[in-house]
Parts: sequence; C-alpha cells; structure tokens
Amino acid sequence: MGWYWDWDGQPTRRRPADGIKAQSRKFGQTWWASRWLAALEGLVDSARLSRGRSYARSGQVLNIDIRPGCVAARVQGSRPTPYKVRIEIEPLAERQWTRVAKAMAAQAIFAAKLLAGEMPQDIEEAFAAAEVSLFPAERGDLVTECSCPDWANPCKHVAAVYYLLGERFDADPFLLFLLRGKSKEEVIAMLRARRAASAAQPSATSTVAPPDRDGHSEQEDQSPSLERSLDRFWEAPLGLEDFPVTIQRPAVDGVPVKRLGRPGFWHDEKLDLLAVFEDIYHVVSQQALDLALGNNNDFSSQHRDR
Repeated sequence: MGWYWDWDGQPTRRRPADGIKAQSRKFGQTWWASRWLAALEGLVDSARLSRGRSYARSGQVLNIDIRPGCVAARVQGSRPTPYKVRIEIEPLAERQWTRVAKAMAAQAIFAAKLLAGEMPQDIEEAFAAAEVSLFPAERGDLVTECSCPDWANPCKHVAAVYYLLGERFDADPFLLFLLRGKSKEEVIAMLRARRAASAAQPSATSTVAPPDRDGHSEQEDQSPSLERSLDRFWEAPLGLEDFPVTIQRPAVDGVPVKRLGRPGFWHDEKLDLLAVFEDIYHVVSQQALDLALGNNNDFSSQHRDR
C-alpha cells in the first residue's frame, strides 16, 4: 500500500477496500475499449493516470452504475467515507440515433457482429455518416466530478473508474451505446426494423404487368404455383451453370453461443467458455470449407487434440 500526497500537501494512505478489481494488467483489450481510454489519457496527467490504474487494480472502486449519458461510482480513498464519482457524456438525440441506425442497417455485417457481442471495426463510419461521434472526441464531450478534495479534475478516483469502464466495454460493447442513450435491445430493434423496412420495399426497376385473359400477371408467371409447374418440377432452369455461389467462412465465429451468453453453470474464471466455442466453430467452418472446395485434408488427424 503506497503513500500519496494529498491535496493539502500532506502524505496520506488510501484505505484498503474489496471492490471491483481489474481482471488484467492491460486495460482495454479490444479496439473499442482502447479508443475509450485514449480519450481519458488526453485529459489526465501521467501521475494521476498511474494512481488511477493502481486504484483500479487494488479494488478501490466499490461500484459502477452505467446509465444513459451518465456513470456513477463510489471509490474508497484515504477518508472513511467513499468518494462519489460522476462521469457524464451527452446522449445522442433521437433524430441522430435514427441516422445512425440507417447507416448501420445498410451494412449487414454490423448487425451480425453486434449480435455476437463484437463491435464492428468500422462502426465509427456509421456515426460519422450521422455527423456524430460514438467516442468522446473533444475535451468538452466529457464532464467529470468527484467529491474528493483534490483540486485537479479529473482526479485519480475518476481515472480509476474510467479504466474499469474500459474493461466493462471489453465485455459488452453495447454499454457504449447505453452511454449514448440506447440500450442493447433498443439498438437491435432499430436495426431489425430498418432492415425489415428495406427488404419490404419493391425494387426500383420492378414493374407489374396487367393481368392476361386468365387473370395472371407476368409477375405471377415468374413465380408460378406448385400445381401449375408439376410437369416441370424436376427440371433445372436454363442458365443454371451461371448461377453465382459464394462459399466463405462466417464473419463471426460462434454467433449462436455468443448470442446466448455464458451459461449459468459455468464458473471457471480461468477458461473462457465462449472463446472455446469460438475456436470450435472456427475449426468446423474451416473443415466444411475444405470439404466443399475439395481440399484433401485429414480433419481427424489435424484436430484430434484441439
């Protein structure tokens, strides 16, 4: 337990606490958490950042509450009463979220990755298209305060909370959206509604011809009913050799398992069950590709020990 100089120039020692401890030495395992932390490191001097990391690792942060536009936390310092920390970032307006959802819905990979608990690498492009930013971009984007007597703001207590937020975002990127005003369920609902509306719109080049004497239109004849095509049911249509087929691995491995989340019966903190399933999906997908493409690989001998 180290000694620190308090705001009045006197050495002080933080009280031990058993709060939230950082899970690893490196904060921000994912690119989106690293982007979040980069905003903090541009606001706080290196000495306070170092003390903030120490507080985060030793369990001085007692709790973190994330709500739209606001993070509230309590941090145990040198005094008996924990300090109250507050971090605010302005939520996006509804019209801004509408533009963001429209931009995200235009890329199917966005919904696929988000449903799997991953933040698409180019997600910021969707926010830029709506002329907003997902991450704090300027000093005024973040408002921080702490009940401690330190004259500096952000202080080491704010920094400790900020670092632990990075770990929260590592595990759940939707918390970034929550800070900006939308929950996971709301974001997914917006994406699905946008994609459903897009799929329901008729093609700009499609036309419906008037019905013939039997009451059938040309559009109907393009998709005849089963009873009207029984005599040709087993015949392949003309030009089948030109039918395009793309065989490739999914953009995200283990989507069903990730979507369900870690099961309640799994208590091994050292072994990430979702990561194990991700490896399994990767191996199975590769073997399916090898079989489809005719690659002569002995799957059982290559992957028996995995």
